[in-house]
Amino acid sequence: MGKKLLKLGLAMILLLVTAFSFNPGTADAASSKFVTQGNTSSKVVALTFDDGADGTNISKILNTLQTENVKATFFLTGTGLKHHPAEIKKITDRGHQIGNHSFTHPYFTSLTASQMKSELDKTEALAKSVTGKSTKPIFRAPYGASNNAVLSGVGAAGYTHTIQWNIDTVDWKGVSKTQIVNKVVNNITPGSIVLMHTGAGASGTPAALPEIIKQLKAKGYKFVTVSEMLNLQTAPATGTTYTVKAGDTLYSIAIKYNTTVTALTSLNKLSNPNALQVGQVLKVKAETSSQPPATGTTYTVKAGDTLYSIAKKYNTTVSALTSLNKLSNPNVLKIGQVLKLKADTAAPPSTPSTTNYTVKSGDTLYAIAAKYNTTVQKITAANNITNANVIRIGQVLKIPK
Repeated sequence: MGKKLLKLGLAMILLLVTAFSFNPGTADAASSKFVTQGNTSSKVVALTFDDGADGTNISKILNTLQTENVKATFFLTGTGLKHHPAEIKKITDRGHQIGNHSFTHPYFTSLTASQMKSELDKTEALAKSVTGKSTKPIFRAPYGASNNAVLSGVGAAGYTHTIQWNIDTVDWKGVSKTQIVNKVVNNITPGSIVLMHTGAGASGTPAALPEIIKQLKAKGYKFVTVSEMLNLQTAPATGTTYTVKAGDTLYSIAIKYNTTVTALTSLNKLSNPNALQVGQVLKVKAETSSQPPATGTTYTVKAGDTLYSIAKKYNTTVSALTSLNKLSNPNVLKIGQVLKLKADTAAPPSTPSTTNYTVKSGDTLYAIAAKYNTTVQKITAANNITNANVIRIGQVLKIPK
């Protein structure tokens, strides 16, 4: 009997330890979203550069981007951050975006979730130390090697988007300037993400970059960072004016304030929207009295729309629109998509303007009027009664509302 009680006691202790050791905070985070191209019909392109151990061509690339007033995205490794931190600091100083490309450039498909997190956390910490900027929320897998386990591990580490590409220049093979230019220009489509590299092996990239930018501009393309492409910012900036900083373009300012280049050009009477001066103060919102929210029950998504801008326009919230339209990802909208703005509610039943009442013994016109919340005069008029004191039992009266 004593042994049985001892076993039962041990079992209870084990059960309690198991119960209290469960931590709901360890629940799986959302997987990172795998992206090869922006979901847009607008002529925008994101130039991206993977940085490795040497970063030989960073200065040449940055000089071209500055000359052409173009913003790009650089995916950093820990080895690169250790080897050439000063060059990487220039990347963020000039307004370009940075993302995480791991610490030692391993195949993530061969790593455990904890190993992935270690790779990403070390790079993030070093990037913040060198640049003061975060690499979140974008990650690029070394060698482009990814699977569901990688997306899950990367998402758990705080990287919401894994950025692939739809145009690979294969510049790391040492291909010529002409081959690189042709690969990009001949395959460009709205929302393209172009892969290039900063290392010495990509010897044709510095010479190809100015020509790529020139030809794409001629085709009407604008250059954006990956986050601008995917509209990852949670909400547009607010305010009525903006002071131009180094590296700003009218396009990047327009995106930041949820407006358009055309609107900013007109509002500020700019003769050349490509010529901005550092310190120049731009109006980003017309000085008008506040307008009432737009009305309607549905909205058709247009180029450049975000769920935030639609919610603001119709005086609702992103959460409400997401729930109402059962959107799995509020950052992904399609041009032409029809969104519900209000829940479908049944119209209230119509109430007749009059009702009938049959006079009973003892009724008076006053009592009937009081019962139906109307007046003797209205009942008299509705029934063409000449003497309000004379009504008959069984007489059917129209009772106006």
